[in-house]
Amino acid sequence: MKIQLGCDLGYQVNGPTTVILNIQPASTPRQRILRESLTVTPEGTRTESWTVPETGNRYLRIHAEPGAELLIHHEAEVELDPHVVDPAEVTEVPPSELPPEALPHLWPSRYCESDRLQRLARREFCDAPPGHARVTAICNWVNERVTYLRGASGPTTTATETLLSGAGVCRDFAHLSVALCRALGIPARFVSAHAPGLVPPDFHAVFEAFLGGKWWLFDATRQAPLDALVRIGQGRDAAEAAFAEIHGNAMPSRMEVWAKVKDGLDVQKDVRTTQAVADVAEAP
Repeated sequence: MKIQLGCDLGYQVNGPTTVILNIQPASTPRQRILRESLTVTPEGTRTESWTVPETGNRYLRIHAEPGAELLIHHEAEVELDPHVVDPAEVTEVPPSELPPEALPHLWPSRYCESDRLQRLARREFCDAPPGHARVTAICNWVNERVTYLRGASGPTTTATETLLSGAGVCRDFAHLSVALCRALGIPARFVSAHAPGLVPPDFHAVFEAFLGGKWWLFDATRQAPLDALVRIGQGRDAAEAAFAEIHGNAMPSRMEVWAKVKDGLDVQKDVRTTQAVADVAEAP
């Protein structure tokens, strides 16, 4: 499957400002970048790019001067080869057998206070079949109890705050799901992505759970098909995978995001979890 994606971002810069962006797709064995372009205006604006080896997150640092509007145009074509199996084949791994690199994703983090949700998680999900089915039960539970509502949360909203308010956006659905997984001893992490079929088009947030030796994708919002997601960044929560950080005096002035399947293939299908889709970085 080939996905065409991109974004146009604008910032009105009123003083010396550093903008750090994580908007470019990751390059992995199962997510191949066929072509890509990135333009920053005004011409001559100083930029730096780097990739974090541990996560594959790609960052762009822009040093913007006051005066003109800062404009960023990015577009790419990505080929996906997701690993898809029957969810019944995906089992849990006990903490005693987890690889060391998965252990940090058991711990509470800034926006995923799993230590505060252990009693709730055990009460609600202890009888669910272990493995992919238990994480799917978590997604179903979050989807039924949290209303998707733009403006209902902010950049500092945590999982427990989302639980109390009963409303949020994709970031909040992912944080609450991650926290509940960790409360049950299942490693989980936040994933930022492009999502074809998302209405309205925007950057999207989902999560992954470590099961059966691999990271498996889940989306509690049920708004995007997992096998068409294009990974951008990952982290213990959104603090480690933010699309944009602004250090200085600048205000967002425009934002347009797009992602579509090339050749017009239909992705508007049932997006409830009926199949297990592995992290594109993992081989079968």
